[in-house]
Amino acid sequence: MTIMKVAAIQMRSGTSPERNAVEMERLVREAVALGAAYVQTPEMTGAIVRDPKARAEIFTSEDKDVVVATARRLARELGIFLHIGSTAIVRADGKLANRALLYSPGGERIAAYDKIHMFDVDLDGGESWRESSAYEPGTQATVVDLPGVRLGLAICYDLRFPQLFRAEALAGAEVLSVPAAFTRQTGEAHWHVLLRARAIENGAFVVAAAQGGRHEDGRETFGHSIIVDPWGRILAEAGHDEPGVITATIDTAEVEAARRKIPNLKNAREFAVASAGGEKIRGAAS
Repeated sequence: MTIMKVAAIQMRSGTSPERNAVEMERLVREAVALGAAYVQTPEMTGAIVRDPKARAEIFTSEDKDVVVATARRLARELGIFLHIGSTAIVRADGKLANRALLYSPGGERIAAYDKIHMFDVDLDGGESWRESSAYEPGTQATVVDLPGVRLGLAICYDLRFPQLFRAEALAGAEVLSVPAAFTRQTGEAHWHVLLRARAIENGAFVVAAAQGGRHEDGRETFGHSIIVDPWGRILAEAGHDEPGVITATIDTAEVEAARRKIPNLKNAREFAVASAGGEKIRGAAS
């Protein structure tokens, strides 16, 4: 059994990584003042920039990134696990990754995850996004051990792919992370129900730090950062789209209890799907 106070930071990142790093530091310090030992920031903490030319000028490699340097320093100074929900990083091959980074209380980078599922959608009202035109998708899920807690990493649109979270839960993840920059349109419709569903179906805590409000590049994000327990109950929520901090205390004994009551991770079975054409498509319990 491990008890830990966690925090989710809500931001409204602009186009300047330097300004965003300063705001991140302010909110991280606020979270630590509230007793948090693990602090998560939202997707695209470093900058939210839609224009391709501006992205090319603003984003850089991990070793030169101001948000990365600030996070490393803060984790070491404050003695916390600091989880940059994501920031845009220029890879060695010159392509951009939408990358989550986790730092230990010693300031070491202990985990990274590149967003797997690209937000390529056409919404009502002419709102259209093609994340794959800017970012190279990741290919590997990441589960990492904190003291007494196993954490699964994901980013935003990954939330709509339950197989990722099931795989992490089967790998022992007790806390699932979903830092995000959900659009206002999709957030109003689906944010709460999807996060609660991922918690319930995996018997896990979910921590989801979000972007919120109207950003400098013109987009609108939903906010409503949230922490959910393994039974699907909302422990903490920012009921708005303004910058701020929410915290909750998690107890891994609740994960064990939820999975004991509803042992669906153990009860899953292999199955086949008979299609209209008569052939069978193999399904997997995982």
